[in-house]
Amino acid sequence: MSQQSNWPLWEVFVRSSRGLSHVHAGSLHAPDQQMALRNARDLYTRRNEGVSLWVVKSSDIISSDPGEKDSFFESPQGKDYRHATYYKASEGVKHL
Repeated sequence: MSQQSNWPLWEVFVRSSRGLSHVHAGSLHAPDQQMALRNARDLYTRRNEGVSLWVVKSSDIISSDPGEKDSFFESPQGKDYRHATYYKASEGVKHL
């Protein structure tokens, strides 16, 4: 078994230009956070397209289950007022 297979898995997020969100670019194995950051730079920003990198241990990410999408994202009963479609625009009010 190789040493690398014991290294933690890291998720890499790249921000391509100022003002934009970080986007998931891929994953890599590295022994620590500094090496993960360096490897992420070398692998995912070869053409100077990145201005910022995030590396996060995969084990530290918590996500919802796509199979439970309907119940997890379902709007609570009686809370329709949270949606803009609940309100009616008043007559005479400009820019609505």
